[in-house]
Amino acid sequence: MARARVRYQTFEFGEFGEVDIHLRTLRDRQQFADDQGNAEAVGIGSASWPLFGVVWASGEVLARQMWQHDVSNLRILEVGCGIGLTSLVLNHRCADITATDHHPEAASFLLENTHLNQDPDIPFVRTGWGEADGLLGKFDLIVGSDLLYEQDHAALLSDFINAHAQPRCQVIIIDPGRSHRGDFSRRMLQLGYSNSDSRVIETEALNKPYSGHILDFRR
Repeated sequence: MARARVRYQTFEFGEFGEVDIHLRTLRDRQQFADDQGNAEAVGIGSASWPLFGVVWASGEVLARQMWQHDVSNLRILEVGCGIGLTSLVLNHRCADITATDHHPEAASFLLENTHLNQDPDIPFVRTGWGEADGLLGKFDLIVGSDLLYEQDHAALLSDFINAHAQPRCQVIIIDPGRSHRGDFSRRMLQLGYSNSDSRVIETEALNKPYSGHILDFRR
């Protein structure tokens, strides 16, 4: 990671911005460091390598959703956590959160950011959606943001979610309006989930234009 430059950011949460979540992220989307070929070995090329390490608008929307969500007595899974802002928020709220991502550097950034916020370590599993993984178990709430950017992601993600969902489960996905959203929703309906698709309305805290969707599935 010596050649990848980083930056530090602070995100404020709470009605009056009284809670700070601190993040060490990549400086921008031009960074790259894979000297040992760990990312290449799991199919991550130089162009997509830095995408895990920055805060995307959809990720911030999800984190703000989870700041207000009732998480008591829920076992929660974040899929494709990336830099992990949502997991860090849930962890700060003392929620039972497990994070996953395909990228080999996501774990080290998440661990450092957890310590940066002086919170307990977050359980993390590096896994792809097509990989069989018996370590995760089942969850009451599964969340993710901006996950449907490839054609095969709708099928992979819906099957992965279903494999790790309790019989009674809620799934919340924030999507910026990608074309595979409809296919994913249809697949979730076929798996027995009801769904709602609503526009993200509260965007003032983002400090940037954003037009996305909240996909809420329940079974």
